[in-house]
Amino acid sequence: MQGMEKIALFIDGANLYSATKALGFDIDYKRLLKEFQGRGYLLRAFYYTTLVEDQEYSSIRPLLDWLDYNGYSVVTKLAREFTDSQGRRRVRGNMDIEIAVDAMELAGSVDHIVLFSGDGDFRSLVEALQRKGLRVSVVSTISTQPPLIADDLRRQADVFIDLVDLQSKIGRDPAERANRMQETPRFLERRGAPMADPSET
Repeated sequence: MQGMEKIALFIDGANLYSATKALGFDIDYKRLLKEFQGRGYLLRAFYYTTLVEDQEYSSIRPLLDWLDYNGYSVVTKLAREFTDSQGRRRVRGNMDIEIAVDAMELAGSVDHIVLFSGDGDFRSLVEALQRKGLRVSVVSTISTQPPLIADDLRRQADVFIDLVDLQSKIGRDPAERANRMQETPRFLERRGAPMADPSET
């Protein structure tokens, strides 16, 4: 362990999701963990997201459960719903404070913090961590129109990593996604029908 850089990942879930969606790929979180384990001693990988209160079953639940069992520390909080001036229901909730507090608390135990977010509000956090002697990498993208990272956050970071450059290392195989998409309708069709003997097909 000696001489190995101690790393912690801080993933702003909603921010990362919208960035990879804009770039057209899905993250394979197992590969993401492996990628950063290869860069040093990965002390912690935090994943932050808000949940909507009245959704009994959230589509993000299976992902959160998987992350929880596979080496991530999942941090969630309930988002607040409100009605905007046009009478539309909106959801408000971000995890900026939680990320900032956890990063400052962990600062004494790591050498390098990797922040997955393009949110400009994190610039002062990055600056504060650097004052404590930490290296801070920020992962987002400038490859979208407009770029998804605030310019001042990118300039403040010691290292800026574009998601496009990580795609081959942490992206999910598109073929795997296509196979899953094709499987679903066939599975639904067979409901109630006798299962075909695989040897006959």
